[in-house]
Amino acid sequence: SITKERTEVILQGTSSLDPNDPTAVWEEFEFKCKPGDLRRRPCLISPYHYRLDWLMWFAAFQTYEQNEWIIHLAGKLLAQEEETLSLLATNPFAGRDPP
Repeated sequence: SITKERTEVILQGTSSLDPNDPTAVWEEFEFKCKPGDLRRRPCLISPYHYRLDWLMWFAAFQTYEQNEWIIHLAGKLLAQEEETLSLLATNPFAGRDPP
């Protein structure tokens, strides 16, 4: 069966020195086929899925303790690791200091 509601894990970063500052601007890392920007055309690939995008869908049903790989993914995004960034559709920090 398929759920009627879809919970999403969203990974964001900020360039703000104080992430708790209410004026901090948070920017989203977009995935290639995971739902995100409503103005973006949906991704259609069949019969396969982008594995990371697929895993992100299932991670939303559990806690990060049950999906420790998300912590490692976040660390690689913070380090601006090129191999990891190649799995994403956009890097909001491209050409800038890492978040």
